[in-house]
Amino acid sequence: MAWRDGKASGKRLLLFMASIVLGIAAVVSIQSFSENLKDNIGNQSKALMGADFLIDSNEPANERVLSIMDSLGGADAMEVKFASMAAFSKTGATKLVQVRGVEGDFPFYGELETEPTDAAVRYQAESGALVDATVMLQFNLEVGDSVKLGNKTFPIIGSLITAPGSTGIGTSVAPPVMVPYGFMASSGLLQKGSRLDYAYYFKAPDVDLQKLDKEIDPLLDEQNADLDTHTSTSQRLGRRYDNVGRFLNLVAFIALLLGCVGIASSVHIYIKEKLKAVAVLKCLGATRKQTFLIFLIQIAGMGLLGGIVGTTIGLLLQESFPLILQEFLPFQVQISTSYQAIVVGLVLGVLMSVLFALSPLLNTWFVSPLQVLRVQENVGNKSRKAQIYVLLAIVLFVFLFAYWLLDNFKYAFSFVVGILVTFTILWGMSQLFMRLVKRYFPKSWSFIARQSLLNLYRPNNQTAVLILAIGIGTFLIGTLYFTKDFLLAKTSLETNEKSPNLIMFDVQNGQKEDMIKAIEAKNLPIIDNIPIITMRLDRIKDRSVNAIRLDSTTTINKWILNHEFRVTYRDSLIGSEKLIFGDLNAKVLPGRPVPVSLSDNVARDAQVVVGDTLVFNVQGMLMKTIVGSIREVDWGRMQMNFSVVFPTGVLESAPQFHVLTTNAPDKSSSANLQRELVAKFPNVSILDLRQVLTLIEGILDKISWVVTFMAFFSILTGIIVLIGSVRNSRYQRVRESVLLRTIGAKSNQILKMAALEYLYLGLLGAGMGILLSLISSQLLAYFVFETPFVPSLVPFFVVLPGIALLVLLIGLSNNISVLKSPPLQVLRKEVN
Repeated sequence: MAWRDGKASGKRLLLFMASIVLGIAAVVSIQSFSENLKDNIGNQSKALMGADFLIDSNEPANERVLSIMDSLGGADAMEVKFASMAAFSKTGATKLVQVRGVEGDFPFYGELETEPTDAAVRYQAESGALVDATVMLQFNLEVGDSVKLGNKTFPIIGSLITAPGSTGIGTSVAPPVMVPYGFMASSGLLQKGSRLDYAYYFKAPDVDLQKLDKEIDPLLDEQNADLDTHTSTSQRLGRRYDNVGRFLNLVAFIALLLGCVGIASSVHIYIKEKLKAVAVLKCLGATRKQTFLIFLIQIAGMGLLGGIVGTTIGLLLQESFPLILQEFLPFQVQISTSYQAIVVGLVLGVLMSVLFALSPLLNTWFVSPLQVLRVQENVGNKSRKAQIYVLLAIVLFVFLFAYWLLDNFKYAFSFVVGILVTFTILWGMSQLFMRLVKRYFPKSWSFIARQSLLNLYRPNNQTAVLILAIGIGTFLIGTLYFTKDFLLAKTSLETNEKSPNLIMFDVQNGQKEDMIKAIEAKNLPIIDNIPIITMRLDRIKDRSVNAIRLDSTTTINKWILNHEFRVTYRDSLIGSEKLIFGDLNAKVLPGRPVPVSLSDNVARDAQVVVGDTLVFNVQGMLMKTIVGSIREVDWGRMQMNFSVVFPTGVLESAPQFHVLTTNAPDKSSSANLQRELVAKFPNVSILDLRQVLTLIEGILDKISWVVTFMAFFSILTGIIVLIGSVRNSRYQRVRESVLLRTIGAKSNQILKMAALEYLYLGLLGAGMGILLSLISSQLLAYFVFETPFVPSLVPFFVVLPGIALLVLLIGLSNNISVLKSPPLQVLRKEVN
């Protein structure tokens, strides 16, 4: 019976299916790509590291670390990595690069992909350099040209296409240049205070990595070194991309929920028209259960078919993801079929269809056989208890699915609450709008205007579901647009002379005055002169750091114990800081601990408060300090921020280096200054913030494009819900149209009524969506990103009228077919 009745109503049921196809396609495509990404990372974990495991430190291995490495059979290769300036003799241009000084046959897995291919083998034997392929193109370099690193000039043996240990975004900021390790000491770049990373690589395919990590890593922690296995590295990399995947999954899931709203509305109209048939079946002896199951099987079947179609589209769609995200990934993604994503798509299709159709389906349960004889459409009293159970089931499913996507109870709960609040506000506004129109109906308006308003609260009206569909889609797009705006604003710099756009790192004490003179000779200002001293924690309160490391029950964050802090000294706050507790200007008293200021994250992870003592190892000298104040630091601000700040008058004589900043008015003066400084001070690294900001804006644009593309799924789903809602109320529209034409209304009058009705719905739905996105963006800016929010006018003047116009066009296109129905069709009760 379900099959026979379904065939007769095939077109209408196809619209139910269309409501969820896009949402399922979005979820499946992202789920499948995430699974493929995870598998690729797992399968290529050795190639990503280039070894089975490594031991790394920011200083050369001491005797204890060397003895630990000897007990493991000795390192098979090693390298030192650091940022430095490279000068290209062919053009005189300079570039911040990541120097990788390699010794040994690294990598053991994967390969150095170079052009020519044999350059990967020859560069060490020929004392040459492999230069990032993008840099080669950017500066028009060729094999045989030279690159100067510090005091050493290397011939370019080949261009470096890919290398283990280099990530997509990292190489965009500082592209890699690989050279033999033996020349690093003579280059003059291994200066005290420079941020160096020594890595010792091991090839040991048969070793138990989990046991090794458990036994060796604690021993290395005591020596300020660390052990990384290829499995742990790939897990960290996987988690990084999981976060993006989870967010996109939620956007896709919202699109699916929006489609389900369309299902509920469409099934409501569909079942309402079937109630007479249900009453006849009950007169013939059908039970409640039988009539209920007939239509439940129909909806479940359409849900399964929608799941199959959506899953197929999703699997095809994921093929485009590597093209969009490839530059963020350190390897080529191989796409394969994800069976988990297929199961998710099919289960979602059936489960979501049935869940959201249950409420209107319950109407069939309470239909009386006497309904055949009754003219009125009274279906009996529905069970309020059953409706509550259905609503709870929907909310529970949405929560469980969100929890599965996010793997975080708090975030999943917040997501469900946010969805409920948004849906409730939109539904409440639609009900309020209908009541206001009904109560304050403008009786003096023209017939066409009055009739268009009457359509908003007539029986079988679609005001609530259309406002929900339009509002949610607009809400998503508006929120994404506003968020993109303030994220870009957060990373942008003010274009004035007081804003630094060139930063010079690792300026040694003996170089500081000469560099200041060189910068001022170019008529450029010195904006910042920041001293930096490196130190480590030796004691926290009354416990030594080594004792805390050995305590398996400690809850102090591990990074605090192993971190080499780079601190400065000053007597005032900067723009990115806000004092939370204590006094920044506490006096330094003779014989008393030195008062220091900690950032709130350090105080939290070290579990200290104002008044607690800390002992720092300042390059071999122990210094007792007391927490004098705690600051809230905006780490997203593009300026020099510090976890620990000392007062003035304490560290001035300590070994230190400096960071200088200036403002170059244009690219030409910036390039000239960089060339001169690199020639005079080869150890100094120069960061051009204009290049960094261009990179950041490019990344944000790509992320914004991906997220907006997912929001497009939501609005497209909303359009399909709109089409489905209009199509499913076609009988009512045909009847009204015919009756109006019978009493003398013209086709253009009926079209004008429809145009006004859909214009009201489009403006109200899109307007509410924009206003809700404005509120959500303000909350995101304040609580999550902690940044000022100045809304853009684009959503108000482009998105709102655009969506309203789209709704108008779709509504009119559906009503044109209604006008083609002859009046006698309805009068003879022969409507098909």
